[in-house]
Amino acid sequence: MISPQLLTFIIVAKNGSFSKTAEAMYISPTAVMKQIDSLEERLGVTLFKRTNHGLQLTDAGQSVLSDAKYLVDYATRAEEKAREIDRKENQRSIRIGTSLMTPAKFILDIWAEIQDIAPNLKVELIPFENTPENAREILSNLGMQIDVVAGIYDDDFKVERGFQTVHLEDKKVSFAVPLTSPLASKRSISPEDLKQTGAMFIRKGWNKYIDELHDACENAGVKVTEFSFFNLAAFNEAVKQNIPIIAINGWENVHPLLKIVPSKTNVTVPYGIMYSLEPSKHVKQFIKAVESIVNKCQKQ
Repeated sequence: MISPQLLTFIIVAKNGSFSKTAEAMYISPTAVMKQIDSLEERLGVTLFKRTNHGLQLTDAGQSVLSDAKYLVDYATRAEEKAREIDRKENQRSIRIGTSLMTPAKFILDIWAEIQDIAPNLKVELIPFENTPENAREILSNLGMQIDVVAGIYDDDFKVERGFQTVHLEDKKVSFAVPLTSPLASKRSISPEDLKQTGAMFIRKGWNKYIDELHDACENAGVKVTEFSFFNLAAFNEAVKQNIPIIAINGWENVHPLLKIVPSKTNVTVPYGIMYSLEPSKHVKQFIKAVESIVNKCQKQ
């Protein structure tokens, strides 16, 4: 994209010598000088002063060098961007992020149906650890290393992280209850039930729907202990303290010593597939297939 003469000029300016440039470029000094002469003739300016101590840039040469470096950097980034777009367009594997809190089970359960609609697509599972840093990086950059993630969300979260979703269902907000807790035998749990044990809740502001139950429990006199992020450490703490921790239906395998018990409230949280605002054509094909399957199921 950049003139070979301009690239040669940058190298000459760096080396201050035609011969050193020739060695670096594996061409003859004469060929280097011809390129510089041709560039000077085309621009109508003198780029170098020939001195006993080598080549020195003229004022015009300094100006051209500054702009040339910018042009080379810009062209390099443009080429990288074009290659990345081409890679995305030709990437047929749908890279599904999977973790303790965002298992890929739903997508894998319907993969055979997706293949019936889009037989050219392939699947690749990308495991990641549940950390605040990973969640922020992955959801803000869907389409880079990971194409889609299935999990809970709310509208504020979508705007903050910059992704779009296919809504699959509304998950009932539940509690993960230690097996040794007296509440583990209950079919459902109310805020009144939690007054005897207390409960662990994700920090307020993480999800507005979960915040509704958080407020209901506090208003009922439940002792609420907040944690910063859903991960194994939080669930281990619930087991250690022998108190229920907020969860959703579908997290039955989150911890072997915890049992998912639904809340008696009607609080639900949106669950769906999260993907980039600018998806590749194959991700678009995947999303279209998922939407078709979901619509078919809803009509049955």
